[in-house]
Amino acid sequence: MKEKIATFINGLITYDYILFGAVFALFIVFIIFALVVRKRLGLSIFLVLFSFSILFIAPPIGYIEMHKYLFKNSTNLISQKKLLFTPAIVVKGSISNESKRDFQDCKIDIDIHKVGKNILKEYLYKFKLLATTTFIETDIKKGDTRYFKVIVEPFNYSKEYNITLGAKCR
Repeated sequence: MKEKIATFINGLITYDYILFGAVFALFIVFIIFALVVRKRLGLSIFLVLFSFSILFIAPPIGYIEMHKYLFKNSTNLISQKKLLFTPAIVVKGSISNESKRDFQDCKIDIDIHKVGKNILKEYLYKFKLLATTTFIETDIKKGDTRYFKVIVEPFNYSKEYNITLGAKCR
């Protein structure tokens, strides 16, 4: 857990600090305003509750939405082939940098899950993965597309399955 927190803090960019600082400043402003209008009890309580909700809700939502905008990318599954004599799958795909900045690195996740017969099972199978692989692509320039070929092993599942790709870039 300590490593995850350290990795998160080391991965913050200037915009993240600006976001967190602005949220904290907004929290302080609403608390001060609640103190100014403390004679109107209902408004004062609302402002205090509103300021605490801003303090706890705005940073995660702002962080996620800002990173979606700043580090916009798309992944595409080109082909998949299950090998016959080895318990493995060869996955070919691509990642495209659609943002206005260069990516230092992208963590690409390949997840393989069962196919469900109905919508609920399909949704639940996405949480119980058959196999997963993660790798990192570095130095992707803006507007560039990088192709990759990855072998996912061991993979012994013989029935129908789906492969999903996802990427987190910075």
